[in-house]
Amino acid sequence: MGRLDWQIGVITRNAPITSRTHAIDIELPAWSGHRAGQHVDVRLTADDGYRAERSYSIASAPHATTIELAVERLDDGEVSMYLTDVLVPGDQLELRGPIGGYFTWEPADGGPVLLVAGGSGVAPLMSMIRERFAQDSDVPMRLLYSSRSWDEVIYRDELTELASRDAGFELVQTLPRRQPPGWSGFARRIDREMLASVAYPPDASPLAYVCGPTALVESAAGHLVELGYDPLRVKTERFGPTG
Repeated sequence: MGRLDWQIGVITRNAPITSRTHAIDIELPAWSGHRAGQHVDVRLTADDGYRAERSYSIASAPHATTIELAVERLDDGEVSMYLTDVLVPGDQLELRGPIGGYFTWEPADGGPVLLVAGGSGVAPLMSMIRERFAQDSDVPMRLLYSSRSWDEVIYRDELTELASRDAGFELVQTLPRRQPPGWSGFARRIDREMLASVAYPPDASPLAYVCGPTALVESAAGHLVELGYDPLRVKTERFGPTG
């Protein structure tokens, strides 16, 4: 099968990782692997023939035997609500991929690597982080991650553990809406000043990957270029609301 052929996968896990986001593992019979940062298309077909398609980034490392999607449940999301609230292990799901070649990273691409994420935009960046650790890479990598609140930090425990395990991977968080008692990190939206304090110096020829809501992505990418980053080394992926 080609990567753009639709195939049927089997759900092996559907577990909440925040109050609104589920990690969904899918086993595929004809999966040829992916590059960190790629995504898949998911297609649902109703009994009356109505179809809906959505794209979801792959959060698992490229060499995993199953793929993992991080799906945030949206109140008006016909696909996301089905994926998070209805699917159970053993159910089948139609998808195709992997798709995308621009927003990808592997250790051979070098660094240092600055990752900037908003909300569920952390999913493709998580694949890059996991790939770095899976390949035992020493490429410096830093994640600046904006979440509405502490309870909504996707992959919170895993990210914290990885940052404590390897000084080459750094985690910087900002919680614009609500902060837990004793919070000492950032507490505002990502802005130019924050990026200036977190970003690698431009003369280090860093790579930057920015993923999240459109407004965050456009703002952060613009600020990085203003700070001296090579526009060709600032890669972006954005998402908007779905109906």
